[in-house]
Amino acid sequence: MKWAEVIKIQTADGNNTSLKKQLNELIAEASHNKEIGEIKLYRNAKVANDLSIHLYWESKKAEAQGSATALFISHLMKEFGLVSHSVWIEDIK
Repeated sequence: MKWAEVIKIQTADGNNTSLKKQLNELIAEASHNKEIGEIKLYRNAKVANDLSIHLYWESKKAEAQGSATALFISHLMKEFGLVSHSVWIEDIK
């Protein structure tokens, strides 16, 4: 089953240098997990303070409450601003 997690971070400060550095380190660590297909970091095209991490998984079952990896990242990112985390399952017809 293919599924994804999206972690959105909205910061008050436009200077996200320290946040991006920490996110890149977390992404590098998490990429060693064999079930994760990809991890990508995005920034909003219009709002520089909005960042989004997308984790793409392929496993037998999706974790409806979120993976330990994403929950850990979400918890660490709360010090930088508002964080939302959602889980998405690929809908194949």
